Amino acid sequence: MAAIFSDPLSANVKWRDVEALFLALGGVLVEGRGSRVTVFLNEAKAVFHRPHPRPDTDKGALRAVRRFLLEAGVRPEKNPKKPGAP
Repeated sequence: MAAIFSDPLSANVKWRDVEALFLALGGVLVEGRGSRVTVFLNEAKAVFHRPHPRPDTDKGALRAVRRFLLEAGVRPEKNPKKPGAP
């Protein structure tokens, strides 16, 4: 999630990682025609196009993912704890 909410946006986020995040947050993915996938998360819905032939998500798509997550009520942690930290 940090890469999606980073500023400037990262240019090397794999789409499979974005989909894994949606699922980890409780989202539902519905396959559409071609490379389309509809994502339902909380009360929000969005349609995305999987990148192809490369697996990397472009910055425009990451901006759309960020907007969708915010619309769904997902916010980045301000000070995430590191493993083993008190």
